Amino acid sequence: MVIKVFLASSSGSTAIKKKQQDVVSFLDALKVDYTELDIACNEQNRMWMRQNVPEEKKPPNGIPLPPQIFNEESYCGDYDTFFDAKEDNAVYTFLGLPPPPGSKEAEQADKELNGTLEEHPDDAAEVPVEERNGGSHREEEEEEEGQAEGESGQADDEETEGDTPPAEEEDEEEAEGEEDHNEEAQAEEEEDQEREDLQSEEEEELQQLEEEEDAEEQEEDEAE
Repeated sequence: MVIKVFLASSSGSTAIKKKQQDVVSFLDALKVDYTELDIACNEQNRMWMRQNVPEEKKPPNGIPLPPQIFNEESYCGDYDTFFDAKEDNAVYTFLGLPPPPGSKEAEQADKELNGTLEEHPDDAAEVPVEERNGGSHREEEEEEEGQAEGESGQADDEETEGDTPPAEEEDEEEAEGEEDHNEEAQAEEEEDQEREDLQSEEEEELQQLEEEEDAEEQEEDEAE
């Protein structure tokens, strides 16, 4: 399995360059084998990347921005999903690779597996009869206590049901909501600008290639 990272070597966007460097640096740190594929200098790489990013993962304008990550032909994700996997110690799962022994991801998987086994033991028959009976008595007592607490809690809820949250808390929630909305809007504007920059770069590159081809054809005509 080959991990493919599609990059734009001549991107004028500082944000894209930073994201690309973050991805390859982290893969280097994990000693994951990967291949860099440049979409700025290779039209085939650019077209392959665009065609193989799932439609539901593409931005509204239909042009996915680098870096884009694949495992062979299987799509792994873009920078945002890679960053989320890194924060959750799940990069190997993100890449479709088995985590190596001793890694944080392997240790986390072992803990989850052990926790599942503890919650669902296979052999309940091995538990002594006395413990099972004692456990059933304790469960009955706990149920009775829980019912009593539930009735008491229900009475308290009925008494406080008519209370309304203070106006100050509502103002704080509105302010936090506006701040989150402003941050999301700013992030969307930056992404739109990055897409426009990349699209303009692609158009300039195509125009330059066309001019070079025209110049070559003109030289051939003059030579004839």
